[in-house]
Amino acid sequence: MAISMYKASVPVFVQYLSAFAAILKKAADHAAAKKIEPSVLVNARLCPDMFALARQVQIATDHAKGAAARLSGSEVPSFPDTETTFEELQARIAKTLDFIQGFKPEQIDGSDDKDIVLTIQGKQYPFKGTDYLLNFALPNFFFHLTTAYGILRHCGVEIGKRDFLGANEKK
Repeated sequence: MAISMYKASVPVFVQYLSAFAAILKKAADHAAAKKIEPSVLVNARLCPDMFALARQVQIATDHAKGAAARLSGSEVPSFPDTETTFEELQARIAKTLDFIQGFKPEQIDGSDDKDIVLTIQGKQYPFKGTDYLLNFALPNFFFHLTTAYGILRHCGVEIGKRDFLGANEKK
């Protein structure tokens, strides 16, 4: 039995981006309570050669909107990577959620064998829809969200697994 490409993508992106929006609110509240300049957290990174929090969120949203668009055969919207505040990161997540929630199951289901070719740094990477979603888009999405979570946790923001999983967590 084939999986629903819609159910494996859009609801997953919605759950975890919504949860991350709540995490960013906790981070902003933490910064205010501890009198930490918010830009310190937005620009924090786990190590010098990794992207900062803002870039991690930008890339995670890029994978969510890119997957929904590519699987549906739609154009991938381009968002400028200019966010420097918690409010701007929240707005980017909201814009991404608005975009991906606009898709209906029939626009994405059946994309299992769809040819998808990504060009990354001038090199082409061909995928079939299922391989693209399960072996590229979702792992990258979760990598960048998890890294963003790790940055905030490392900076002392009191968040845990339930925050990461969001409201749809199975108890």
